[in-house]
Amino acid sequence: MNKKPIDQARDPLLRDAIHALKRAGKRARKEAEQTGTCLIVGDGKNVMRINPRKTPGQK
Repeated sequence: MNKKPIDQARDPLLRDAIHALKRAGKRARKEAEQTGTCLIVGDGKNVMRINPRKTPGQK
């Protein structure tokens, strides 16, 4: 497995994937807040249910 950071990938689609994932996360958070539903997120070990209205540090 390549240990270089993703932003140094030769493939431009792969380099831009992180930006697309961040946009998707913002959109999911906004939609969850509008519909009153929780976000389901995982960190590799745990799966968590997050209320977007109570998440500190978000705009």
